[in-house]
Amino acid sequence: MTALRPSTHDVAVAGGSLGGLFAAALLHRNGHRVDVFEESARGLRTRGAGLVAQNEIFTALAAAGLSDSAVPGVTSTERITLDRAGGVQYRQQATQTQLSWDRLYDALRSAVPDDRYHLGAAVDDVRLDGDRVRFRTAQGDHDAGLLIGADGAQSRVRRAVAPEHADNRYVGYAIWRGLIPESVVTADVAAVLFGRMAFYTGPGEHALGYLIPGPDGETAPGSRRYNWVWYRRLDSDALSTLMQAAGRSSDSTSLGPGQTPPDAAASLVEQALDQLPPAFAAVVGLESRPFLQGVLDYVAPRLTRGHALLLGDAAAVVRPHTAMGAAKAAGDALDLAALLQDFSIEDSLRAYNSARLPIARDIARYGVALGDALPLR
Repeated sequence: MTALRPSTHDVAVAGGSLGGLFAAALLHRNGHRVDVFEESARGLRTRGAGLVAQNEIFTALAAAGLSDSAVPGVTSTERITLDRAGGVQYRQQATQTQLSWDRLYDALRSAVPDDRYHLGAAVDDVRLDGDRVRFRTAQGDHDAGLLIGADGAQSRVRRAVAPEHADNRYVGYAIWRGLIPESVVTADVAAVLFGRMAFYTGPGEHALGYLIPGPDGETAPGSRRYNWVWYRRLDSDALSTLMQAAGRSSDSTSLGPGQTPPDAAASLVEQALDQLPPAFAAVVGLESRPFLQGVLDYVAPRLTRGHALLLGDAAAVVRPHTAMGAAKAAGDALDLAALLQDFSIEDSLRAYNSARLPIARDIARYGVALGDALPLR
């Protein structure tokens, strides 16, 4: 590739979640004209829970002009594995920082001008037309010199970039999640779970949990939140039935906070008491709005086509066991932003595909291996 004099581009980003915001914040910082088109009409702040900090996240924040303090974390000092009765089977000293999804979202969102972030504007009908990309949203017809498909696992942009292989594969288990104020957790449960990453694995079950900052980034004891995650077997028919009971389409794979039918939420609490260690069962019982994520596999055969590219979950859905989904999206955005500083769009997209597709494949394989090691199938 031949380096070019830096130039600016008009960039459209499909999807306003973390992947899209990483890309938009970095490219806006570099002087490009960036518009983000997000399907949700109300914004996404309440959609996430906790995530494990990775270096790529902080590198991307710094490159976007945001300090580490914009996204505070809670540090755990050890990892423990519980047995069914609640005793500690295994203990390991390990320092690790956990972040809250909403605070990371807020920080990145603050780096994108309000008039460049469009709600209720899902990108559809993508047409690759030479050096322009044309698409439609509820706000009308649009075109851009570059379209970034960061519209998640159900990406519409993916169908334009990789039409021959655009569908996810549901792997046969799902994750229930909850996020509760630490102040409602009893002292005996807190003594087991707080200050550490806690795990439990049993037949058809894998649970874990950790503290994250409060909704406004609070890290003082008493103001934080406990993030629990419960992987469970759930065949595709049962998942489809649950989605329909929640008023979703039968092929949906996720439920947000408040969307789980009350009888399913009550059943979840009963099953936790029967199948999880007491401390984990207790925190499950404290969550009135559990939410669900079906676990999917997908890696695109290519990440670019014409002047469009895939980023984050649109490019590759990696299993949550890796704790690398947000970091991979940050890495995608960092590489893209760096390439566009020095090269043409065409050369940048070729280099992006060559650099990021092998990484996506490697992380996806790693996630499959972690999942296969658990008794979830």
